[in-house]
Formats: sequence, structure tokens, C-alpha cells
Amino acid sequence: MEKTTSQKISLGLFVILGLSIFIIAIYFIGNKQKMFGRTYHLEAVFNNTNGLQLGNNVRYSGINVGNVRGILMINDTTIRVDMTIDQSIFKYIKKDAIATIGSDGLVGNKIINIIPGLGNKATVEPGDQIRSYNSIRTEDLLSTLNITNENAATLTSNLIKITDKMIKGNGTFGTLLNDTLIAKDLKETMLYLKLTSKSASESMGKLDKIIVSLNNKDNVLGVIRDTAVANNIKNVVTNLDKSTNEINKVVTNLNATILNIKEGKGAINYLSNDKKLVQKIDSTMTNINSASFRLNENLEALKHNFFFRGYFRKQEKEKAKKTNE
Repeated sequence: MEKTTSQKISLGLFVILGLSIFIIAIYFIGNKQKMFGRTYHLEAVFNNTNGLQLGNNVRYSGINVGNVRGILMINDTTIRVDMTIDQSIFKYIKKDAIATIGSDGLVGNKIINIIPGLGNKATVEPGDQIRSYNSIRTEDLLSTLNITNENAATLTSNLIKITDKMIKGNGTFGTLLNDTLIAKDLKETMLYLKLTSKSASESMGKLDKIIVSLNNKDNVLGVIRDTAVANNIKNVVTNLDKSTNEINKVVTNLNATILNIKEGKGAINYLSNDKKLVQKIDSTMTNINSASFRLNENLEALKHNFFFRGYFRKQEKEKAKKTNE
């Protein structure tokens, strides 16, 4: 059966409309997946991708900037993820940026979040590899919580045992809680400590006043703080030190002299121990006194002698003249 012209036109329009819708859908999907715009590649290395898949979004500061284009396992602990990033965003991503794997909501698809760095590094170049941070997996959280719950249960059990013993009066704390005499003694001890602390506080207050008064120049310590007085005291001490040294020398010499006297050396020993020498000295002094007396008599006689009378009168006149002048 041959188709009519209207049927052919309708079929053509349907094909054209379907093809247009397909092209538009491809465009929107490709535009969303950054298939038609200019993009650059960026890499990050993880030890666990936590279910990340090809085509998952890449976000920078909460904005969709690209997609996951490749996931390659290097070894059992290294997985390299290749990302396509919009060219216009590349100038904002620094070399110290950090890539992390998160979830789009509580139970959504996995995404890669790029966190801006804190430094002033240069911007990344196409093909650069940025640092990564492996987030904690849910299994690790559950394992940690399980261990924590077991520890809490053990702690609670031990705490129950301790409180039970304390209630029954076992141990030191139990005795303190149940023995009224110890509690009374402890209360009195605390009272005495309080009184002692009060006395100590008062003593410290008085000590502070004494320390403050040290700056007063009216007391002894205040005078000592004066530079002039301190220098005078220093000079006095220095002179005393010198005098002490001189006295020590005199004492040393005196000790040596006394030692010589004790050992029979020197004139003093003969004067104190030799009686004949003392008698001779006494006789000599007597003779000297007698000779001196006679000499005076002879001089007096010369004054009255005819030949020497004028000389002595002349001497007396000169002496009187000097006295008057």
C-alpha cells in the first residue's frame, strides 16, 4: 500500500522533531557534564575512593566545577583519580588545595570536594597533582564506636564495683564515708588549716608592710639604700680592712720581739736578766748626774770670772733683744 503525501510529511516531521529533542538532550547533558566546554585535567591520589564512580561531580568551595573522568589503581594502597575541571575555575585553584571524597547529602552519590589552601601558592597547571585527604570511612567509625562502647561498659562495671565497696565501708574512701569519727577529725583538721591559712595571710600582709617600709629613708635599711651613705660605709670598711692588716703586722712584729726576749736575744733580755749590767748602768747614770751637776757649777763659776764675764753678758743681751723682737 503506497503512502500518501500527508503521511510522508507527518513521518518526516516526527523524525525531525525526535532528532531535535535528542540533540537538545545530548547538548544539555553534555553541557552539565562539561563535555562541550574547555576543560583541564587535574589529578589526586587516594588510598581509598569509598565508592567513587566515573561521572561523579567535583566541587570547589561548594560549586560544581567538573567531573571524575578516570579512576586508576596504581597499587593496593594508591588510587589515582583523574578529574576534568572547567577552564575558568583553574585560575582560582592553588597548588596547596586539598581534595577529599565526600557524599552529596547523607545518602547521596560520592563527590570530590576541593578545599582551597590557606597559603599564597601559585595556581595549578593542567595535569598537576594536588594533595588529598582520606576521610574516615563509616566502617572505621562503627569499629571505633564499638570499641568505645566496650570500654564504656567495662568502665561502668568497674565503677559499680567501686561504689559498692565504698557503700559497704571497704577501703579508705569507704571508711571516710562511713566512719563519723574520721569525718569529724577531718572537719577539725580543715578548720585548723583554715585558721593557719588566715594567720599566714596576716603574716604575709605584715611582711609586705615591712618590705614597703624598706624604701623609707628614715629607717636604717632606707639609709643604707642611699648611694652616698653606701659609699661612705664602703670606705669605712675598706679603711678598717687596711687598719686590720697594719694591726696584724704590728702584732706579728710584737710577737717576734717577745719571742726573742723569751729566747734570750736582744738588749732587753740583758737589761731584764743580767744584774751586773743593770748595776753598771745604774752606776753610770749616777756618775753622769754627778758630772752634770759639777759641769753646771763650773759654768756658773765661769760666768763670774773676769775673763768670761763680758761674753756671758753679751749672750744675755742678744737673748733679751730676740725676746723683745
